[in-house]
Formats: sequence, structure tokens, C-alpha cells
Amino acid sequence: MTTAPLSLEHLIRPSSSTQEKAPVLFMLHGYGSNEEDLFSFASELPADLCIISVRAPYALQPFGHAWYAINFDNEKGKWSDDEQAIESRERIVKFIDEACEAYSLDKNNVSLLGFSQGTILSYSIALSYPEKIKRVIALSGYINENILAENYRNNNFEQLKIYTSHGQVDQVIPIEWAQRTPAFLDKLGVENVFEEFPTGHGVSPQNFHSFKKWMIANS
Repeated sequence: MTTAPLSLEHLIRPSSSTQEKAPVLFMLHGYGSNEEDLFSFASELPADLCIISVRAPYALQPFGHAWYAINFDNEKGKWSDDEQAIESRERIVKFIDEACEAYSLDKNNVSLLGFSQGTILSYSIALSYPEKIKRVIALSGYINENILAENYRNNNFEQLKIYTSHGQVDQVIPIEWAQRTPAFLDKLGVENVFEEFPTGHGVSPQNFHSFKKWMIANS
């Protein structure tokens, strides 16, 4: 299928479903990557899903893209541009609405699959706008409370389900950051699963098969 001229660049694998409006999975890649990265999973995921892999808006040299800047400062150390992250959160939410309209997708059956920075944004979107998202597959990331909507604790999270996984020897995002996630989600009443794998900052075959199994069980 030719991609529609929407506000963010993307790749799409159409659904095999004969339903009038198909369920959709949006993929959000990590810092310095692009829309082709997670899209490599598409052929192995349920055929009834429309899969849309989105390119982050900020270009990095010499290649790759980012959802927001990560700055390195001698005094502050490594820090994220939270304002830019919030802007990207809003751009993705707008894009989800555009894509559901353009490709005739079920806006009530939207899932997110993120990796690293894409996971951080996926949490931000789902916890800020839980009425728009049913499922999140959150790989190798963490919850940054600074980029959640101001009154997110008042949201209704009844329909939201989240699968979280992290590598035990992740050299980019410490596993301790991810290990805080279940308690945070439990406090909000969000149904969630957390798994650890003996890997670094990546997705092992075991991790892939585990989140795929979770997706099918919660479809």
C-alpha cells in the first residue's frame, strides 16, 4: 500500500482483516534509528493487524532520527529535552488520528510498540491519553513522569494493558529504571506484565516471542 501524505513519515503493512476497520499497531523506534528498524518484526506479527512504523521528526547526523534531543553537558551530565518530548507526544497523537482516518483503521483498537526512546514516548501517550490506546508493548525503556499530561492520575485506565520488558545487562538504560514500572502502573490500576531477559539494550528472540504471545492473548 502506498503511504498517505500524513504529518509523519511512515511505513505500513496493511491488515489481512475483512473487517470494515482493522486494528492497528503503531511502532515507535529508538534514538538514532528509523522506521525500518522495528518494521522488521512486521512479517512475524498477527496478519489481522495493520502495522504502521513511524519515523521520528528530528534528523540526526550522519543518519537516523530522534523523538527528542538527548544532550550531554559537563555540568548536568546526560539529560533529555522534555519539552521536545512533549511536542513529539502531541505529534504522535495527532498522527494516530490522521492514520486511522486515512487508512480506515479502528481508532478504538490501537496498540503501541516502542523501543527505548520510542517506549518512553509510548508510556507518555498511553498514560496521558488512555482513551486512545488499548495496549502498549514497552521494550527497553522507562516512564518519564515529566512528560506525562499534567492531570494524568485522574485518567481512566480500565481498558489499558501494558507489556514491559528490559535487558538485565542493558548498558544504555539501567534495568533499575525499568524495574520501577510495575509499581508505578499498579498504583494507577493499569494491568501490566514485566519481564527481564539476560540481554543488553536490544530485543532477543526470546523477548520477541514473549511479547508476541502476550499480544495474541490480549487481542
